[in-house]
Amino acid sequence: MSGGERRRRPTQVDIARDAQVSQTTVSQVLSNNTAITVPAETRQRVLDVARRLGYVPDRAARSLRTGKTQSIAAIIPDITNPFYPAFVRGIQDIADQHDYDVVTFNSDGQAAKEQRCLRVLLEGRADGVIAVLFHTSAHDLLRLLDRDIAVIRLEARYKPPGPRPLDSLYIDNSAAAASAARYLVERGHRQIGIITSTVGPGPMRLQGYTEVLGAHGCSIDETLVQFGDFTFESGSACAARLLAHRPQPTAILAANDLMALGALAAIRAHGLRVPEDIALVGFDDIQSAGVVTPALTTVGVAQFQLGRRIAEMLFERLDSRATGGGRCEAFPTQLVIRASA
Repeated sequence: MSGGERRRRPTQVDIARDAQVSQTTVSQVLSNNTAITVPAETRQRVLDVARRLGYVPDRAARSLRTGKTQSIAAIIPDITNPFYPAFVRGIQDIADQHDYDVVTFNSDGQAAKEQRCLRVLLEGRADGVIAVLFHTSAHDLLRLLDRDIAVIRLEARYKPPGPRPLDSLYIDNSAAAASAARYLVERGHRQIGIITSTVGPGPMRLQGYTEVLGAHGCSIDETLVQFGDFTFESGSACAARLLAHRPQPTAILAANDLMALGALAAIRAHGLRVPEDIALVGFDDIQSAGVVTPALTTVGVAQFQLGRRIAEMLFERLDSRATGGGRCEAFPTQLVIRASA
């Protein structure tokens, strides 16, 4: 073959010719069609020839035949947040089992970027969508359903499912944050600051904190509530403002672990110790939460299992094992008690 030539891509016709079987048999073997019985010897011969010829399935051609892309999309707010790689890895684990690819979109938690992701997907780039959205409503997602694209959302709270097949998996963020706040109150803390956010799960985590403090007669000073954006830097800045409060809080609850780690850095920069001077609790239980010193008490969310379950629910729609109107399923959390509180 000369330097300017390209080797022709082997096809199922080539495999059929070499293996001395019909192209239909080759297609059934390579697609692992269990509805048709192919003798084991014939199946192995087809697979051996395919391997020898270096056959790679042509996804574009298969999409033309089936009308399916064999891809699903995952829309996440921040690909740099350690919560999401494990979440997407769980999605990938299930997608692999169904011979699907996963395309990940990063929205930066911005409304305009979320809408851009939806516009791309409306062009038919995926058969299904797993969406973590901070600004986009369920109504916007109905356009995807109209294009026969399956959709499931990760939600911050329970939302009653509607008659359309729009599914959701939710974390009860209010109850989970309440368990963390209650733990601090039971440890004797009454002056508890919180670092949260105005978007995503932030408001629900603030609600859980507020309900517990109110129920135990603790003061809820507006200046003890600081709003960040789920990043390390915002956690550090918010903690610095909390430390300037008088009287100084004896505990801080952060609405995610990145902000908790930022708060830890700020506390140390002020010459204070965790937990001796200030107790600290996070949310998510990312990998670094257990290895930082002191190890972080946090609300545990099993990100890999979360990704697996939300993908399973999506494929239940794609495989028609789930029919009818929307479903809403809860995913459990647990308080992981470590040294920081």
